[in-house]
Amino acid sequence: MLGPEFCTRPRGARSRGAALTFVFATVLATAAVTNCLPRDQERTRPPRPVTPPAASAADRPGRAVDREELARAATEAVADGKSGAQAAEEVVSRSGDRWGAVYDRREYEEFEQALDGAYTGVGLSARRDARGRVVVTRVHPGGPAGRAGIRPGDQLRAVDGRPVRGRSVSEVVALLRGDAEGGRAAGSPVVLGLQRSTRAWSETLRRARLATEDVTVQRLDDDAVRAVRIRVAAFTKGTGARVRAAVRDAPAGVGVLLDLRGNSGGLVTEAVAAASAFLDGGLVATYDVHGEEKALYAEPGGDTGRPLVALVDGGTMSAAELLAGALKDRGRAVTVGTRTFGKGSVQMPNRLPDGSVAELTVGHYRTPAGHGVDGRGITPDVVVGDRAEERARTVLSGLGGGS
Repeated sequence: MLGPEFCTRPRGARSRGAALTFVFATVLATAAVTNCLPRDQERTRPPRPVTPPAASAADRPGRAVDREELARAATEAVADGKSGAQAAEEVVSRSGDRWGAVYDRREYEEFEQALDGAYTGVGLSARRDARGRVVVTRVHPGGPAGRAGIRPGDQLRAVDGRPVRGRSVSEVVALLRGDAEGGRAAGSPVVLGLQRSTRAWSETLRRARLATEDVTVQRLDDDAVRAVRIRVAAFTKGTGARVRAAVRDAPAGVGVLLDLRGNSGGLVTEAVAAASAFLDGGLVATYDVHGEEKALYAEPGGDTGRPLVALVDGGTMSAAELLAGALKDRGRAVTVGTRTFGKGSVQMPNRLPDGSVAELTVGHYRTPAGHGVDGRGITPDVVVGDRAEERARTVLSGLGGGS
């Protein structure tokens, strides 16, 4: 799935084949089209229901990256008139750090801005269908695409005259966002070639600064269940507070379906805040940084009585896995779906001499029961692929969320 066009595939992902997300971590799926955001730090593979393979030798962290070696390589490259970021990327690649990545100054600034829950773009999400076409799946209400009348189901054929068919997702994202010399700014024009049924046309849009909709709430009232679905697409700033508000505002006696499918992560602090909506304090996760053990705790006062089911899949990553793992281990929620992605490592940023940033793995997260997530994922209580939401509603009804 292609998400709001505000984040590119990290440079490191191109050389190692791993698409990453937020620095803990992505409405992101190649941010323009990939759920990608930056902080504690990760970047993510476009959300899609996959079952991650068991960690192979190539997937394991390898030797720790020597930060002095990294800085030296970047400094020498800049002195020789070469790219410091590229030199650093080569060092990270040789280390075998599965989640390590290098971003140039502009990329990293944009990732940090994305953590504020906003991006510059035209306000559409898309996916590549089975025929290889890029099809609009969602339009941001009030955004440039929405005001122009673009609708879900429309086919995106070209950006500024360049065909998108045959291009990688990251290339499409780059075209939507524009060039680095100011073409990405709010107000800059972009021409989209579109098709709807037999009608083909061009639409000139102006990029705008848009807020992401990382938390959406929907009432589910039918013969089987009375509940609210809280869909969390990514953990940007304020996500935790919005989840808590959604739970607080839900009618008494109804259950909650917490949908974390395709959530590629984000800020760990926001995931902990979201956990606080359902827990009365207590442990959310433990982690180590350079061998030093640390812990994350929920705030007291959460709603511990409301029936709760969490939906997960192979696109549930990182901070979203921590939330699902905490709710499962502490017996607060029944988890339903397929095994999660398995991104449970901690990255920290290192600023390089040319302004680029290398994010390096420094530790790993564990659930309250001590289970490692990295390379393993979380197996839900009820494993179901097709019709997972239908099964989740049935489970929720059995927990007391029925009508």
